[in-house]
Amino acid sequence: METKRQSKNPLNIVWIVLFLFGTNFFYGQHTISGKVTDEKGRAIAGANVYLDGTYDGASTEQNGDFSFETIELGTKTLVISSLEYETLEVAVAVSNCKNQVFKLRENVNSLDAVVITAGTMESGDKARVSVLKPLDIVTTAGSVGNIIAALQTLPGTQNVAEDGRLFVRGGEASETQTYVDGIRVSQPYGASVQNLPTRGRFSPFLFSGMSFSTGGYSAEYGEALSSVLLLETQDEPDQNKTELAVMTVGLGLGNTQKWEKSSLSVNASYINLQPYIALVPQNIEWNKPYQSIAGATVYRYHFTNGIVKLYAAFDNSILDINQKNVNFAQPIHVSLLNNNLYINASYKGNFGTGWQLTTGLSYGYNKNQQQFNNVENDNDENAAHLKLKLRKNISNRFKLSFGSDYFITQFSEDTSFANSLALKNRYNANVAAFFTEGEVLFSKKLAAKVGFRISNNDLLNETTVAPRISVAYKPSRKGQFALAYGDFSQSPVAEYIKYSKYHQFESEKAQHYILNYLYTKPGQTLRAEAYYKKYSNLVQYDTQDIQYNSGFTNNGSGYAKGLDLFWRDSNLIKNLEYWISYSYIDSERNYKNFPTMATPSFIANHSVSVVTKYFITDWKSQIGFTNSFSSGRPYNNPNEAQFMNGKTKSYNSLSFNWAYLLTTQKILYFSVSNILGAQNVFGYDYAKNPEANGLYNRQAVTPTADRFFFVGFFWTISKNKNDNQLKNL
Repeated sequence: METKRQSKNPLNIVWIVLFLFGTNFFYGQHTISGKVTDEKGRAIAGANVYLDGTYDGASTEQNGDFSFETIELGTKTLVISSLEYETLEVAVAVSNCKNQVFKLRENVNSLDAVVITAGTMESGDKARVSVLKPLDIVTTAGSVGNIIAALQTLPGTQNVAEDGRLFVRGGEASETQTYVDGIRVSQPYGASVQNLPTRGRFSPFLFSGMSFSTGGYSAEYGEALSSVLLLETQDEPDQNKTELAVMTVGLGLGNTQKWEKSSLSVNASYINLQPYIALVPQNIEWNKPYQSIAGATVYRYHFTNGIVKLYAAFDNSILDINQKNVNFAQPIHVSLLNNNLYINASYKGNFGTGWQLTTGLSYGYNKNQQQFNNVENDNDENAAHLKLKLRKNISNRFKLSFGSDYFITQFSEDTSFANSLALKNRYNANVAAFFTEGEVLFSKKLAAKVGFRISNNDLLNETTVAPRISVAYKPSRKGQFALAYGDFSQSPVAEYIKYSKYHQFESEKAQHYILNYLYTKPGQTLRAEAYYKKYSNLVQYDTQDIQYNSGFTNNGSGYAKGLDLFWRDSNLIKNLEYWISYSYIDSERNYKNFPTMATPSFIANHSVSVVTKYFITDWKSQIGFTNSFSSGRPYNNPNEAQFMNGKTKSYNSLSFNWAYLLTTQKILYFSVSNILGAQNVFGYDYAKNPEANGLYNRQAVTPTADRFFFVGFFWTISKNKNDNQLKNL
């Protein structure tokens, strides 16, 4: 009997299986239907809708509707995705999912999403919105490879040609801080003496990007009243290569080696102005023309989740001149020997679940040995910066960053006079700071960044809290508005604070208010920015010159307000790129030894720069023109009753450059600044004491030469025969 039951069961089982399958086939299918819209209820066409882990799904129609059938049972995950929207995953009951409405949120990380841009101009391949490309920074006529000179063609800057440093929106040069890979540079400019312009210390070809903030910058950065310049070294060089430069002012040599996980770039230069000075008439008497030996190196190592960079630069320079001085019948002898060293180590990488770590430290050493007739002045500064920053994308719509800084500064100065009198000044300052900042993306059209910075200065014995906030709104794909507000503080500069053993100083402070509009489309950028800055706690003193027994206070104040415009276009004429910058500023201060509120001598109310670059294919050439114009700057004439009542004539300089490709890797480069020979005057120095007739004599502050000529030959040696140094010129 057992055998008979086994013979009958297989057939029964087959019938049972067929019956159950048929029942499921005819009665177990379910219809899933609904509508997909955005958060405002507008239909989304072409969205993909499917059950996770199955092939069951459909695409939405023009009206956002969808419908499909499935044999799945129970609760399943419905996935809805569409370009420019965040993917939605929702649990649904298969048997009861009909005519439901599903709303998708905008993808705030898409390319056309709003970005915070108030106060900041960026360049580089990684920048979301770039007003300049890396090539532009160093191919601007008149810049001669100087990053700072190229930046002076942007709105918000003042062309203080007798100084050479960055003056931003009514702020002095000391109010701008420079960072390399997020770590501060204590001495970013080369050494110089009064009324001789300096240059930035850094070789441009080591950097891949730049962010120049003219105000309202992130809570991550402090100890700067006006602006920050952020330079980012290259993460990865393109290939092994050697670069040679032979110039009318010196020689240059660079080499890059690249391995599987690491790379090393080294460059060195020797500058000597003797040949140039022999050919071009000078407005000063040189005993020993400016000479310098400089070098820099970057080592990079890539880990699985991060990169380490080691950056080091040194500079040795010397000059010796006889300089006219209105207070002396004969020119005074001025000499300067400067040694500078800067070392920077940084790490940036990811760890854990969505965390990003940025950390590093820097050390800077700067020593000046100066002589003014029979007075010798030696000063040196040791400065260090330690930094730690953590960042996490909490979600697509919220990003949090926080970290800390520690700045160490040790300054000493020894001054010796002919009568054997000697003065010594010293100070040590340590600044500890903590910062945090959250970036909220409410939608593709609205974003905000809110943070604060708290810092403690042990020398000043004070703690400051500085809130920062930025909001951006994008009403269209091409245009957006942004607002920014921030509090900023900075220790007084060394020429004041070196007397801190005699006086108690406080931090100088500023508040920034910024309204920005940005319009971008391929080949065109328009940027307009209005701002207001309020200064407080500025240093004042009651003597003609700064000295140890001056009566110092922090009662100074001031303001700066203005409008900056920037237009860039590459669509007007084929192979032509140009930009136009315009700045208007109204600024006054009551600081230093000013008797009343007045406009400082470095401020011109109107500034215009026009930069053009034209590529002539048949000539294998790039030619460029830069015209810089500034209205007259104020100066104080003690022969008049009203303070700062004088005004220089307008400044104008037209510069030209020409890069000619002898071969793909060999370039002949020529440039000339102020080709029209405009007789520019930057201001006037007046005698400290009047003549017998009661009048004060004066002398004009003018350029060291009416024109600057430069000729160079640049040769790149590499396996890739298409690479050259055009980006360095």
